[in-house]
Order: sequence, then structure tokens, then C-alpha cells
Amino acid sequence: MKLRLKKILTFALCTALAVYVVLAMISFNRPKEAYPVCTKVSINIEDESTNGFLSADEIKRILERNRLYPFKKRMKDVNPRDIEDKLKDSPFVKEAQCYKTKDGCVNISITQRLPIVRVKNMAGEDYYLDDHGGIMPNSTYTSDLIIATGNITRWYSRMYLANLAIEIMKDEFWRNQIVQINILPDLGVELVPRVGDHIVYLGALPQAKYASKRRELTAGFVQTKLGRLKKFYKYGLSKAGWNKYSYINLEFDNQIICKKKE
Repeated sequence: MKLRLKKILTFALCTALAVYVVLAMISFNRPKEAYPVCTKVSINIEDESTNGFLSADEIKRILERNRLYPFKKRMKDVNPRDIEDKLKDSPFVKEAQCYKTKDGCVNISITQRLPIVRVKNMAGEDYYLDDHGGIMPNSTYTSDLIIATGNITRWYSRMYLANLAIEIMKDEFWRNQIVQINILPDLGVELVPRVGDHIVYLGALPQAKYASKRRELTAGFVQTKLGRLKKFYKYGLSKAGWNKYSYINLEFDNQIICKKKE
């Protein structure tokens, strides 16, 4: 009887010890929120130094307005998913990621939508186009972008204007030289340069049914036209004078038609 009782006690003790070891291991390996409150918020914004609208201060203001800014909150009360969802509501945020670390830090990473041109059309609309042809609302933020004016519908913006602006922005010289794109009623394209008192006429952009083909044709069109214009700048205007002509027409291949100032 005593032997049996001893075996039972030994088994119970071993079982209790095993349970303790398992629980201890689980507790040790479980990601712990070592600090009871958030002691640091790290906000990283991709492309913050370029033409984007967002800053770390703006992200902080968005979260504070919605009572989601995590600083000094208990870590267990900080919900990364809620923070991500709220930031993604912004029309200027492309992607948002948030996660907590054991040392009491909440990390927020933002990929923002990058505006490439501001549209102010004849209908009175005022909005931005991003680098994927998406429409972004006008905002209080400022950015040094090309202005597009004239006969511009939202359809034309997405299908054609965005591709034109993308090609101009690719080249550092033209990115700094072109300040305005004007679309005429017949969809002819005029460019207004920063240097030189003249207007450059390119003609209408090539049309295509499919997006990939439109991008390809627009790229070739812009590279050809602006390549000719750059040579004219170098070998023509540099000698004749930057303000000699009021209108430079590049519509036709293998010729440049210039109108002198009156």
C-alpha cells in the first residue's frame, strides 16, 4: 500500500514538474510586450524626400485625430491592424504596415502615392495624377509639379496625360524645364518651358486601345519629339537667342517650324 502511494506521489510530482517546465518554456518563447506602455513610435515614409505629400508629422496628426497614436498607450491596447486600416483610408497612402516590438516600440512604414502632375482643367477641376495614372484629390500640401491645363477630361488624364507626364519626369532636363502642359480642343499638346519665352507644340499623342501599347507609343513619341527639341535648343536657340521665337512646332517629322515674335 505504501509502495503504491509512493508511486502515485512520485508520478504526480513528475507530472507537475513536467507541466511547469512546459509552461515555463511557452512563457519564455512567447513574444512578450516587455514594456507596459509604448515608449517610441518610429514612422518611416518611402520617397519622403521626393514629390510626395506626406511627412511623419502628418501621419502622427492622422492617428492622433482618430485616437490611434500609440505613444504612452499600453502595448496590449495597441492594435497594428487598426493603425494600418486608418492610414490606408488616406488618398495619399499606397501601402501601410505597422508592427510592435518587445522593447516597447511601434513601427509604422508608409509607401505613399507619388503625384506627377497637377491638373487644372477648363471645367474648373483641380486634382493630381499619381505615377500609376490614379486620380488624387487636391490638397493643402504643396509640391513642385508640372501643371496641366486645357481640354482635359478625367478619362484623358488616366489614359494619356499620365503617360505623357511620366515620360517628361523621367528626364532630369525636361523635368526642370517644362512647367506646364496645355491640351488644346483637338487634343494637340503644348508645352510651356521654364527657360525661353515660347510655346512648344508636339501634336496629338498617339492613340491605342490597350494600356501597354499606349505607354509604348507615348514613350516613343515623347522621346522623339523632345530629342529633336533638345538638339534645336543646343544648335539653334543657343545661337539665335532663347526669346527669338514665340512658337516652336514639332508636329511633323524631320522639320521644326518656328514663328518669330512680332
